[in-house]
Amino acid sequence: MDRVGQIGLDEAEGETARFFEATTRMLGRVPHSFRILANTPLVARMLLLFNATMQREGAGSVLSCKIKEMAVIKTSQLNGCNY
Repeated sequence: MDRVGQIGLDEAEGETARFFEATTRMLGRVPHSFRILANTPLVARMLLLFNATMQREGAGSVLSCKIKEMAVIKTSQLNGCNY
């Protein structure tokens, strides 16, 4: 099965490098999902603000950050993620 590859932090150039810098400023890191999304920079930029907003407290969300992170971990576990 073909897979979309991740763009490494050291490989990023131009728009992708700027996207990684913005992601690091907003989230404190560049998650693996955003390294994959960087293959389509326009989509990645659109999702960055949405994702950053949804991970924080407030913004209309009734769930705490702790509950959100637990959902991410459980989903990863159910999908058989190795990390």
